[in-house]
Amino acid sequence: MKHFPLSLIVAAPLLVLFLLPEAVRAVDRSPTVSIEVDAASDEGELHRIWRYFGADEPNYAYMKDGRKLLGQLGELAPGEVFFRTHNLMNTGPGAPALKWGSTGLYSEDVNGSPVYDYRIVDLIFDTYIENGVRPYVQLGFMPQAMSTTPDPYKHQWRPGMPYDEVFTGWAYPPKDFEKWGELVYQWTKHCVERYGREEVERWWWQTWNESNIGYWRGTDEELHKLHDFAMAGVLRALPTARIGGPDTAGHGGDFTRSFFRHCLDGTNYATGEKGTRLDFVSFHAKGSPRWVGDHIRMGISNQLRTIDAGFGIVAEFPQLRNTPIVIGESDPEGCAACQGDQFSYRNGTMYSSYTAASFARKHDLAKKHGVNLEGALTWAFTFEDQPYFAGFRQLASNGLAMPVLNVFRMMSKMKGQRITATSSHAIPLDEILKKGVRESADVAAFSSRTDKQTAIMIWHYHDDDLRGPNAIIHLSVKGIPNIVKLAEVTHYRVDEFHSNSYDAWRRMGSPVAPGRKQYAELESASNLATIGNPVSIAVKDGDTALSFELPRQGVSLVLLDYK
Repeated sequence: MKHFPLSLIVAAPLLVLFLLPEAVRAVDRSPTVSIEVDAASDEGELHRIWRYFGADEPNYAYMKDGRKLLGQLGELAPGEVFFRTHNLMNTGPGAPALKWGSTGLYSEDVNGSPVYDYRIVDLIFDTYIENGVRPYVQLGFMPQAMSTTPDPYKHQWRPGMPYDEVFTGWAYPPKDFEKWGELVYQWTKHCVERYGREEVERWWWQTWNESNIGYWRGTDEELHKLHDFAMAGVLRALPTARIGGPDTAGHGGDFTRSFFRHCLDGTNYATGEKGTRLDFVSFHAKGSPRWVGDHIRMGISNQLRTIDAGFGIVAEFPQLRNTPIVIGESDPEGCAACQGDQFSYRNGTMYSSYTAASFARKHDLAKKHGVNLEGALTWAFTFEDQPYFAGFRQLASNGLAMPVLNVFRMMSKMKGQRITATSSHAIPLDEILKKGVRESADVAAFSSRTDKQTAIMIWHYHDDDLRGPNAIIHLSVKGIPNIVKLAEVTHYRVDEFHSNSYDAWRRMGSPVAPGRKQYAELESASNLATIGNPVSIAVKDGDTALSFELPRQGVSLVLLDYK
C-alpha cells in the first residue's frame, strides 16, 4: 500500500481537504466514503466501556514495564480504569511466569491454622492505585494448602504445549468452604483497613474465572457454593461492596442461566437465605482468527455473536435488565501468552483497527438488547523481559506502547453523549454477525459530543490482514450550535507511520536490543500522533466538512473543538 504525505488546506468555507494525488483518486483503487455526523442528535450517555484491562500474570504489575504501562492506563481516565487478573490467591513466592502468578496470600501452620500474608497482594494493589487504576478483584485461585488436589500445583506450561496442562492443583475446590469464606473475609477486611472503605467500595469483586471450562475442576453446584461463601466473606467485611459474576468462558449458555437462577432465587450456601446479590454480571467473548494461505483472517463475527448471545441471556431475566454488564474478557482470540502464525496480527495495525471496529459494535449490541453495558475488558497487558514485539497479545512491548494502546488513547478523548454517525461504507451489524468483514472493508464511524466538542472515530477495517487501497473520507458534521463560527480540528491517527512503535522498529531493522537513541525514537513513535497541527475551519449554520484519506487498517480520531 503506497502512502502519501497529507497536507491540510482550506479549500472552501465549509471544506477542509487533505491533498490526494491523482493516483489514489481512481474509484477502482480507492473507495470514496461519505460519513455524516449529527452533532445535535442524542443516543444517550456514552458509556466509556474501554476502561477495563486484565492479564493472567499479576506479578508483572510491579515490575518496571508493568508499572510504566499501568501509569499509561491510569492516565486515560484516572480513578476510572480497572484491572482484573488471575492468580491473586495462588501459593508461591511471587515469581512471574507465562499464564502464572502467585502471592502466598494463604498458608497453614503445622496445626492446620490459617496464616495470612498480604505483602505481595498489597504490592500489586498499591501499584494499581498509585497509577490511577482500581482493582477488579478476581477471587482465585485456590491456595495449595486449601486445595482438594494440591499436587501438582504450579504448572509448567510454555507456548506450544497443550493448553490443558495449565489446569493443575490451583483449579480445584477447597477442602473446607468455611475456611475459604474466612480467607476472603480476612482479605477484604484487610483491604478496607489499608485503602479505606470509600476506596474499596468502588472496586468490583467476583469469584474465579471461566468456571464452565477447565479453570474449575469442581461441579457446578460446588462453584455456586464457592461463590456464595466468597461473596458472604466480602459482604461481611464490606456490606456495600460491588459483587457479581460469573465471568464465564463465552456467554456460558445454560451454565450462566443456572448461575443467575441460583443467585436470584436459590438458597445461599453460606447464609441459608434466598439468593446472592448481583451488582453486576459478567461473561467473556473472543474472536477466532486463523491462518489462511499466506495471511491471518480475523474472526470478528465470532466475538460479536458471543456478545449478542450473552446480552440475550441477561435480557431473559427481568431482574437483570438494568444490571451493569462487564464483558470480563473481550478480545480477538483467547490466549494472550500463546504465540504462532494465527497470532501474527497482534503487533501492528490489524489489532488496533479490529479494536476500533469491534468496540463500536458492542455499543450497538447493547442497544439492540436494551441492556446496561458497563465495560468491555481487554485481556492484554505486557510481558516482562521478553524479546521486542515477541508476538504476545499485549498493549506494550518492553515499555513501548503498541498501536492498539493508541486506539484506547483515542477512545479516552471521547466523552459526553453518543451521537448519530452514518457511513456509506459501514458493514451492517447483522451482516457482520453472520459472516464478518470478508468482502468490502468496513469503513465506519462512532461519534460523541459535549457542549464544547464533537469527536468522531473512523476506522478502515477488514478481516483479512492484507494490503488494500486507502479510503477517501468525506466527513460532514451538522447540528453544531449556531453560535459556533469556527472549530479547531485536531486529527489523531493510528496507521503504519503514525502512533506505531512496531513499524518504526521494523524500519529500524528490528534490532534485538535497541540502543538509547533508538529506544528514544521508538518511544516517540509509540505516542498518539496527529496528522499535522490543529487548524481552524469555518462553521456555517451549524455545518462543516472535511476530507482525508484513511489507509487500510488505519484509525482516525477527529476532534472539533468549538471556538
